[in-house]
Amino acid sequence: MNGVLEMNKDRVEGAAKTVSGNVKETVGKLTGDQKTVAAGQAEQKVGKVQNAVGGLKDTIRDIQKGK
Repeated sequence: MNGVLEMNKDRVEGAAKTVSGNVKETVGKLTGDQKTVAAGQAEQKVGKVQNAVGGLKDTIRDIQKGK
Protein backbone atom coordinates (compact mmCIF):
# COMPACT_ATOMS: atom_id res chain seq x y z
CA MET A 1 0.00 0.00 0.00
CA ASN A 2 2.39 2.69 -1.17
CA GLY A 3 4.73 2.27 1.80
CA VAL A 4 1.94 2.31 4.37
CA LEU A 5 2.15 -0.44 6.98
CA GLU A 6 -0.59 -2.96 6.35
CA MET A 7 -2.06 -4.63 9.40
CA ASN A 8 -4.57 -7.40 9.52
CA LYS A 9 -7.84 -6.49 11.26
CA ASP A 10 -7.22 -9.37 13.69
CA ARG A 11 -4.09 -7.64 14.95
CA VAL A 12 -5.94 -4.40 15.63
CA GLU A 13 -8.86 -6.14 17.32
CA GLY A 14 -6.50 -8.36 19.30
CA ALA A 15 -4.57 -5.36 20.57
CA ALA A 16 -7.83 -3.68 21.57
CA LYS A 17 -8.94 -6.78 23.49
CA THR A 18 -5.58 -6.95 25.24
CA VAL A 19 -5.88 -3.33 26.37
CA SER A 20 -9.52 -3.78 27.38
CA GLY A 21 -8.65 -6.90 29.36
CA ASN A 22 -5.83 -5.07 31.11
CA VAL A 23 -8.27 -2.33 32.15
CA LYS A 24 -10.76 -4.92 33.43
CA GLU A 25 -8.06 -6.70 35.40
CA THR A 26 -6.91 -3.42 36.96
CA VAL A 27 -10.47 -2.41 37.87
CA GLY A 28 -11.04 -5.84 39.38
CA LYS A 29 -7.89 -5.53 41.49
CA LEU A 30 -8.84 -2.04 42.65
CA THR A 31 -12.35 -3.11 43.62
CA GLY A 32 -11.35 -6.50 45.00
CA ASP A 33 -13.55 -8.29 42.46
CA GLN A 34 -11.77 -11.53 41.56
CA LYS A 35 -14.34 -12.37 38.88
CA THR A 36 -13.50 -9.14 37.03
CA VAL A 37 -9.78 -9.82 37.46
CA ALA A 38 -10.21 -13.27 35.92
CA ALA A 39 -12.38 -11.92 33.10
CA GLY A 40 -9.76 -9.30 32.32
CA GLN A 41 -6.97 -11.86 32.29
CA ALA A 42 -8.99 -14.12 30.00
CA GLU A 43 -9.74 -11.25 27.63
CA GLN A 44 -6.04 -10.40 27.49
CA LYS A 45 -5.22 -13.97 26.50
CA VAL A 46 -7.88 -13.93 23.78
CA GLY A 47 -6.48 -10.66 22.51
CA LYS A 48 -2.93 -12.01 22.41
CA VAL A 49 -4.05 -15.08 20.46
CA GLN A 50 -6.07 -12.97 18.02
CA ASN A 51 -3.08 -10.65 17.57
CA ALA A 52 -0.84 -13.66 16.87
CA VAL A 53 -3.31 -15.01 14.29
CA GLY A 54 -3.32 -11.61 12.62
CA GLY A 55 0.47 -11.59 12.59
CA LEU A 56 0.48 -14.99 10.94
CA LYS A 57 -1.98 -13.77 8.31
CA ASP A 58 0.24 -10.73 7.68
CA THR A 59 3.28 -12.97 7.27
CA ILE A 60 1.47 -15.24 4.83
CA ARG A 61 0.25 -12.22 2.84
CA ASP A 62 3.78 -10.79 2.73
CA ILE A 63 5.19 -14.11 1.53
CA GLN A 64 2.56 -14.30 -1.19
CA LYS A 65 3.44 -10.77 -2.30
CA GLY A 66 7.11 -11.69 -2.38
CA LYS A 67 8.27 -9.45 0.48
